[in-house]
Amino acid sequence: MQRIAGWWDGFELWVAGLPFIPQFLVVLIGMVPISFAIAFVLDRALRAIFRLLGRDDRIEPSIPAAVPVTAAPPVPVAAARPTVGSGAR
Repeated sequence: MQRIAGWWDGFELWVAGLPFIPQFLVVLIGMVPISFAIAFVLDRALRAIFRLLGRDDRIEPSIPAAVPVTAAPPVPVAAARPTVGSGAR
């Protein structure tokens, strides 16, 4: 473990000593693939957990479709509320 910690400390010092643009590129090249990998693993793990709990995003075929309800035609908004002036002259 000491060897890994020593290597990591040396790497951090090397990155910290770089100018900004190369430092940015090193972090970007390292962190983007790692971030995508972490997101992929979390997505798969949570999908499996939700499937085990019965909370997956599949549509249940046993739920009947909603029956359309016939209602009275909508009342126009202009007829429902009187027009009010702004009061400005």
